[in-house]
Amino acid sequence: MSATVNNPFQHIVEPLDPKDPTQQFYNLSKLGDPRYERLPFSIRVLLESAIRNCDEFLVKSSDVESILNWKHTQTQTVEVPFRPARVILQDFTGVPAVVDFAAMRDAVMKLGGDPEKINPVCPADLVIDHSIQVDFNRKSDSLQKNQDLEFDRNRERFQFLKWGSKAFRNMRIIPPGSGIVHQVNLEYLARVVFNFDGYFYPDSLVGTDSHTTMIDGLGVLGWGVGGIEAEAVMLGQPISMVLPEVVGYKLSGTPNQFITSTDIVLTVTKHLRQVGVVGKFVEFFGPGVSQLSIADRATIANMCPEYGATAAFFPVDEVSVQYLEQTGRDAEKLAYITKYLKAVSMFRDYNNVSQDPDFTRIVELDLTTVVPCCSGPKRPQDRIAVSDMKSDFESCLGAKQGFKGFQIPPEHHSTAVPFRFNDKDYTLNHGSVVIAAITSCTNTSNPSVMLGAGLLAKKAIECGLSVKPYIKTSLSPGSGVVTYYLKESGVMDYLFQLGFEVVGYGCMTCIGNSGPLPEPVVEAITQGDLVASGVLSGNRNFEGRVHPNTRANYLASPPLVIAYAIAGTVRIDFDKEPIGTNSEGKEVFLRDIWPTREEIQAVEREFVIPTMFKEVYEKIESVNERWNSLVAPSDKLYPWDTNSTYIKSPPFFHGLVNIQIKHPPKLMLRLELLNLSFSVNGYGNVCIGSSSVKALLLPYYTLTFSKYCSILFFLICLTYYTTYDDI
Repeated sequence: MSATVNNPFQHIVEPLDPKDPTQQFYNLSKLGDPRYERLPFSIRVLLESAIRNCDEFLVKSSDVESILNWKHTQTQTVEVPFRPARVILQDFTGVPAVVDFAAMRDAVMKLGGDPEKINPVCPADLVIDHSIQVDFNRKSDSLQKNQDLEFDRNRERFQFLKWGSKAFRNMRIIPPGSGIVHQVNLEYLARVVFNFDGYFYPDSLVGTDSHTTMIDGLGVLGWGVGGIEAEAVMLGQPISMVLPEVVGYKLSGTPNQFITSTDIVLTVTKHLRQVGVVGKFVEFFGPGVSQLSIADRATIANMCPEYGATAAFFPVDEVSVQYLEQTGRDAEKLAYITKYLKAVSMFRDYNNVSQDPDFTRIVELDLTTVVPCCSGPKRPQDRIAVSDMKSDFESCLGAKQGFKGFQIPPEHHSTAVPFRFNDKDYTLNHGSVVIAAITSCTNTSNPSVMLGAGLLAKKAIECGLSVKPYIKTSLSPGSGVVTYYLKESGVMDYLFQLGFEVVGYGCMTCIGNSGPLPEPVVEAITQGDLVASGVLSGNRNFEGRVHPNTRANYLASPPLVIAYAIAGTVRIDFDKEPIGTNSEGKEVFLRDIWPTREEIQAVEREFVIPTMFKEVYEKIESVNERWNSLVAPSDKLYPWDTNSTYIKSPPFFHGLVNIQIKHPPKLMLRLELLNLSFSVNGYGNVCIGSSSVKALLLPYYTLTFSKYCSILFFLICLTYYTTYDDI
């Protein structure tokens, strides 16, 4: 949102460039208040928004003072309004929002107004990424088949969203097959600094997905909210938030050459869980931050929900600007981004201690202490050093049922179940890997770990190593850029040979859309009551989330996902035991095929280049032929299908039909979303025969049961009167 009329802080407005008085900004440095320079950088973003939007109605001068006085108000449960610059949605949580806007158009039409005036006030982007699943893998046509199934299953939803993309202004819908919302946001949608309506101001957002926090790694303040809050922001309303405490997380040292960003984020997750940061902001600082790429920072920020914080903020620095350049952002924009952020003291030098602000408390991590690790078997905060994986899993087998234990009797720890697959004999044991997925925006957004996985695959193939054919392997990149640089660098073919071919562009295994396991594998697991394992480069691993038949699930870096797939089990000590044998019968250890940081960086410098990002994203809204050929309504009002059990017109405005409106309206109902709809959106799969399925199929449930068990319960809409001349 740009500046507010009659703003009491208009006196601090000035042009960013004296030669161009039409491009202005609120110069917070002109407040003349020493408290500003002591505020955490994340709180400065809240302050700028409050000052720019101050109208003494929705945002008051007292709110500005509360934020400026953060050092004292942070512990007093003070509520302040925040108007983000934009909103981001994904298709599961975004459909109810588009439905509500369609219903508002119907209401305005019935009241005699112009329905085309109903559009988001705040820019909104919706990325379709939650619908595709891994039904096919290990085939050259897996991607096409999975995408075809995605369209067949979701045709009605996609037709509705395509209508919305044409009907609404200020709402952009990114078609399926483009990537994962948070990675597309990072690589393409993020502005870092807005230039709108004659004003510069910081990019900020709320999103209808918990991992919206990933964008904090680029210095854009954002976090996940409920659908009601997101729709309120889309309608121009601020969200109300308790002014948070800010934990300063100091990073020092340099990680060793075998450490990945995944190892760092799993270490941070465990540490911050122990510290306790629920409801707080975490802001990173210290010289160690300058050792991390934006992709590394985004990985850490992505898992913010797993360590419980509201936001995990990395202020913008030179590395941020270099990333924007690398991802093909316009040079003119880069110039004003840097100039603006420096003018308002929001540009960071992590090696300059004089810039360190005040924090509620400070905790520290020495990056030299980070070791290769995984997290599991049931929670993302349960970090385990790779060297301890075997002993930890065996301990979990016999431990009491709980966060880590499976309570398998000691006499059954060595259970082995033979089975046949593709006319060959195999055996499954406790700890056998049956799913290995390189997935999730958490890791696929990071070229270093993706290229690291590719280089490891190359060395593995050259050593004659392979992955057992019954293991469900998959690669679901967060954007087309990933596929581009994997192909250009020459490692994609090696990934394919190990079974990690591209199966789709979306969340997939990370949200439980892992698809079916081979029936002989399921039968063997069931017969032996086995604790089978899934290994994925995702961000959540709660029992039953990844797949009903994988009771143990481990989060790991993409290279480690491949390593455990080759080993075929998590009951292995990679330091002491070989990962396999080469064609000559010689033992091969993981250290023999693990790429060094220098190797990875050399490939990244050569192949991850701006032209890739430009080429992928300049056609992102038009490249999907299935989407282009999808027939959708073109009316300004959505033609509701009365027989549909999925897309239904909510009854919020039925009581408004008798209200008379004068033309042109001087006083008009502004259809504000105060409490518009309530939706429970589930994703993943439920087992046939489970209690949840039985309940949903009972005859007195008059609601939709879809593949993803999305249940929409619509409540009530409240309206109020305000001047709104242009409806």
